[in-house]
Amino acid sequence: MGGGFGGLYAARSLAGAPVSVTLIDKRNYHLFRPMLYQVATGLLSADQISGPLRSILARQRNVEVLMDEVTGIDAQQRLVHLTDGDLPYDYLILATGIQYNYFGHDDWRQDAPGLESLDDADLIRGKVLLAFERAEEMAALGQGTPQEIQQLLTFVLVGAGTVGVEMASTLAEMSRMALAHDFRHIDPRSAQILLYEAAPRVLPTYPQELSAQAQRHLESLGVKVHTNTRVTNVDADGIEADGQRIHAGTVLWGAGVLASPAGRWLGAESDKSGKVIVNADLSVPGHPEVFAIGDTAHVVAPSRNLLGIRSQEPMVLPGVAQPAIQEGEYVAKVIRRRVSGRPAPPPFWYWDKGDLAIVGRIYAVADLRFVRFAGFLGWLLWAVVHVYFLIGFANRFFVVLQWGFAFLTKRRQVRVFPGQERR
Repeated sequence: MGGGFGGLYAARSLAGAPVSVTLIDKRNYHLFRPMLYQVATGLLSADQISGPLRSILARQRNVEVLMDEVTGIDAQQRLVHLTDGDLPYDYLILATGIQYNYFGHDDWRQDAPGLESLDDADLIRGKVLLAFERAEEMAALGQGTPQEIQQLLTFVLVGAGTVGVEMASTLAEMSRMALAHDFRHIDPRSAQILLYEAAPRVLPTYPQELSAQAQRHLESLGVKVHTNTRVTNVDADGIEADGQRIHAGTVLWGAGVLASPAGRWLGAESDKSGKVIVNADLSVPGHPEVFAIGDTAHVVAPSRNLLGIRSQEPMVLPGVAQPAIQEGEYVAKVIRRRVSGRPAPPPFWYWDKGDLAIVGRIYAVADLRFVRFAGFLGWLLWAVVHVYFLIGFANRFFVVLQWGFAFLTKRRQVRVFPGQERR
């Protein structure tokens, strides 16, 4: 269940095994989510960071793909309930991902969309570009006050995790470089990018020195960072944060996540964000034939860094691509051994390759555990790693080509947005 990193790598790792694999996803594509913000800001197009699941798995004869949505699980009868019927299983891998957490205010989603899918990226790119277009129109026709125009050119990002920092830095560079000379009545460089975080620092899961470097670079780009500040309301005119009203034309959400309802379907023990607490072999307690991986699972496991040094204490694995990939491959190994009657593999352990976060056009922070650094070298490492894990040679080639063009020209190629007829 799920065609993200965990589900896809589990399916691919079962190639040649004496099993019949069905991959279910409500979308027909695999999405490289770490670069989704580049689609939302016009640097890349959707097809460069995604690929049809059927095409990716076309040569794997023991796999079929169903485009459907899971509505529940009957663990006793071993059935997956779909919108169009039921599907029996012998083994079940839950890789159903996450969604953004609006902390009980789901009505905010309409005014503050999160970045989860290609549709979200199109929507956000449209909101951003439309804000500049409307500000230009108001200024050209003399219809708005300077305050109203500035409100249109104010962009608020809620949550300073990886996605919030990526979006804030890219929007700042977009307004100050890519759009700087395209308008006649407004100056895009006057756009305000406001980043709000309830925690004491940006990138709160990173070491403190890297968070400080990231914040300094954001501020050098013109981003106004507000830490220790909790957003208490969102509406069409902006936000309220710690009792202060901030008028903004565009609000984007990236504060906290919730797991899919897979844990509730199974009646399994979950953590506070809904992730299923799993055994050492990533199976669900009480259901040895059901596994949870990626963002669906709360995994505590020993780890080794790039130098092979083992951690002193097991770690809670983060909700990023690498744990999901390794967990998917591990579960495939468990199933292979079970169906062939061989002994189970050792408990899962995580090869911790570190964390990378981009904070601008040629600036990133890198925590490789045994060494930490920031700047151009961090960005170069980020680029190499992310291009390597893109699905398909053509995607890698065109992404590198597009990056090179954008670097030399400081332009964004993807400047059209959908839904203009419905304005």
